[in-house]
Formats: sequence, structure tokens, C-alpha cells
Amino acid sequence: MKLIRFGEIGKEKPGVLINEKRYDVSSIVSDFNESFFEDNGLEKLQKALESNPSLPEVDASIRLGSPVARPSKIICIGLNYVDHCKETNAPIPTEPIIFFKSTTSLCGPDDDVIIPKNSVKTDWEVELAFVVGKKASYVEEAEALDYVAGYALLNDYSEREFQIERGGQWAKGKGCDTFAPLGPFLATKDEVKDVDNLSMWLSVNGKKYQDSNTLNLVFKIPYLVHYLSQFMTLLPGDIISTGTPPGVGLGIKPDPIYLKAGDVVELGIEGLGTSKQTAVAYKK
Repeated sequence: MKLIRFGEIGKEKPGVLINEKRYDVSSIVSDFNESFFEDNGLEKLQKALESNPSLPEVDASIRLGSPVARPSKIICIGLNYVDHCKETNAPIPTEPIIFFKSTTSLCGPDDDVIIPKNSVKTDWEVELAFVVGKKASYVEEAEALDYVAGYALLNDYSEREFQIERGGQWAKGKGCDTFAPLGPFLATKDEVKDVDNLSMWLSVNGKKYQDSNTLNLVFKIPYLVHYLSQFMTLLPGDIISTGTPPGVGLGIKPDPIYLKAGDVVELGIEGLGTSKQTAVAYKK
């Protein structure tokens, strides 16, 4: 299945994407949230769809929100592509680097990205994200994929001055409003043949800056589930973003490039769709 959420900001309804058409499933489930995943919602929804194939169609012009309702946490992995480490002059990690994005950074795949107040170094990062399907604590790596509900496209926007130059933790530059557009959909595991071999790309104003493949991940998804679950309980609906490949604005030589109002960022991952954000200046 491919799960979507559609409608106005804060009023999204759950839906599914079938043969590129959108359908409303709000008569079957209330939302794609923690309780949905915890209550074996994917299996129940699949059975309901098989027994009731007639569903209201959703017009393609209606806004898509994040395919997952606001989770308990958004966890990100830093420096998880070898070439990205090299472009940022960072050593290849021996253990995953983890940081959190605020849950208020989550937004729809095609929503505007708001350049934060006083920002001069807002940057882009195409990433493969996955969503936790059931409560996970001290999970063995061999069993880790049993805890994954599905996969989605995420842009891990970053304000580099806030992140690197303002002291403290990376979270300062990672959790700004609109800094985690997710989607267009959440693809269940059966929809993705080989998650370790997906092409991925990102362009700004039509120029491609990132062009890579999930083959190049340092730490793969099963290990990340295992590793993270040693330090915290992962709850159903939690979003884990696995890191970005080279080509971020910070790494451009000789001079970094950062987003300004009016810039258009487009990105995609094979089998997980595309998204598009327009940068806008912060307004009170």
C-alpha cells in the first residue's frame, strides 16, 4: 500500500494511492498515527480495502500533508554516506551519529519551506526515511525489519549557521518549522523491492546537486533499528531519516550555496515519488 494524508494543514484525512489515483479511507481509519500502527492498522486497512474496493476518490489538486501524523519523535542519522563525510571534511563515523528534528518541523511534501528568521545558511538534504511499525526496544538486527512499517522521501532541511556555529547540538539548525517535508506517500515494505538500491536525487532551480543511491549508506536500516533501540524505545509511527548523500549546499566548492526566497527545490527517490518545495522568507 501507499498511504497518503490530504487536506488543509491541521485537518488532514487519511487516504491511499492506488494506480496513481487518490482515495479517501477516513471512513475506515481515523488517521495514520501511533495508535493506527500499534493496532496492526496496516493489515486491517488492507483487508478492509479488499472487502470494500469502492472508495471516494480525492481530487489530485488537493494538498498532500505528511503521510504520517505527528509522531512521538523524528530521529535523524548524520554523516551516513561516505562521500558526504568527505565533502564536509568529517571522519566516517564508527557508530551512527544521531540527532532529533522537532515534530513541528514535519510538513507536507510540497509545502513551502520557510527560511527561518535571521537565517543566511538554509541548506537541503534528500534522504530515505522509514517509519516504525511497532514498539521497538533492544531489537536484534536480524529481526529489525519486522519493526518497519514502510519507507518515504524526506528533505532534511538544515540551517548550517544555527547547526554548526551557534554552539550546542545540531538540533538548533534541524528543527525549524517546515524543515521536514515527508512524502508524497508512505510505501509499505512490499512496495519497495530493494531498499538498499534506490536512486535518489535533488535539484535547486533545475540544477541537480545530489545524485546518489542508497547502496552508499554506511549504516543500513536493520542496523539502525537495532542500534537506536538500544538507547530509546521506538514507538509506532516514529520517523527515522537515514542521512544524505553528497551535494549539499554546505559542501559546494569553492563557495557554499544556500537557499534564498524564491528558490525551488525538487527531489525524489526511486519508487518513493517526488516532492517540491519553494523557499519563502519568514513572516511574523
